[in-house]
Amino acid sequence: MRTSPSALLLLAALALPLSIAAVPQSVDPSKALDEQVTRFLQQNRYGWRDMNVPEADGRTLYDIVLKNGYKRALEIGTSTGHSGVWTTWALAKTGGRLITIDIDEGRYREALANFKEAGLDRFIDARLADAHDLVPRLEGPFDFVFIDADKEWYTNYAKAVIPKVRVGGCIAAHNVSAGGRGRGGWRGEGSDYYSYVTSLSFLETTVVNGQLAISYKRAEK
Repeated sequence: MRTSPSALLLLAALALPLSIAAVPQSVDPSKALDEQVTRFLQQNRYGWRDMNVPEADGRTLYDIVLKNGYKRALEIGTSTGHSGVWTTWALAKTGGRLITIDIDEGRYREALANFKEAGLDRFIDARLADAHDLVPRLEGPFDFVFIDADKEWYTNYAKAVIPKVRVGGCIAAHNVSAGGRGRGGWRGEGSDYYSYVTSLSFLETTVVNGQLAISYKRAEK
């Protein structure tokens, strides 16, 4: 018995939805990463210790990088990775990468595990090193630099990285107030950081969240 052409068309039409349903639907990798990072941050929201930034400051770093489309970032002071997660989450969207440095092996190892769990390790070059020695030797240019290490060395870090930050780039420093003294009342050379960056006419500096100094480089000098 022969099947009429109209019957064949009907059978094909009925089979079409089944064939489409059988084809695996592609997953948006950016959406999948967002979900993984969000889940990681929610699960660890109240567990960050050991000199990590609070969530509000992490969100600020994320916003700065994403808004400006920064792609080459440097973090001085990894701790266990909270600020690095926020910064790198934004860099993953801009096509960028983070170099982060810490001298403490325990914090460094924990940060590596956190970066991997958050799904961001492929966007991060984490280095176990003395930033006093390494930072001056790093090649620029950088779009974004975040300083959150030994406070008495902040001004030295700034002097080392400012020439390597491109015009339009940003330098952020944690635990800095407009009065020049960091939260907690620490003193020493680090307390001079705010005075130093605000003395440079080519930097535009503001303090947000009460302790995060944000300096945009508006010209070379």
